Amino acid sequence: MTLDPATPGGQRALERLSGDRVGWLTTVTPTGQPQSMPIWFLWVDGELVFYGDHRARRNANLATNPRVSFHLRTDPEADEYLVIEGMARVDPDYPAIPENPAFLAKYGPSIDRTLGGPVVMSQTYSLPVRITPARFVGIPR
Repeated sequence: MTLDPATPGGQRALERLSGDRVGWLTTVTPTGQPQSMPIWFLWVDGELVFYGDHRARRNANLATNPRVSFHLRTDPEADEYLVIEGMARVDPDYPAIPENPAFLAKYGPSIDRTLGGPVVMSQTYSLPVRITPARFVGIPR
């Protein structure tokens, strides 16, 4: 499933996916409990990409059930929201954080300020995860 940049909703959704800095990822534990966490992400070639903490419980969640939900914050009037449902997979061939110019352009100052730089961050957030959308809810309408 793709977003059409020729439509107002598709264009706005793509702007949000490029510009928003934090999204919420929901996975489901092996016992069925939803687990939501904020993540830094990129929108690349029609997929969401994030770097997972190799110690995170969500890794077991994804191994058991790769179906996920991702959403961005709403606008102040709650008129605009975007939810993406899809399938997640770890991609060991995806570039690590220090070798990802797009990720560094979006998050570099925050990485330096809060996580000790890209090399230090990549020691913990070492699992590149890609999410292929199956359904969009919200924008576009």
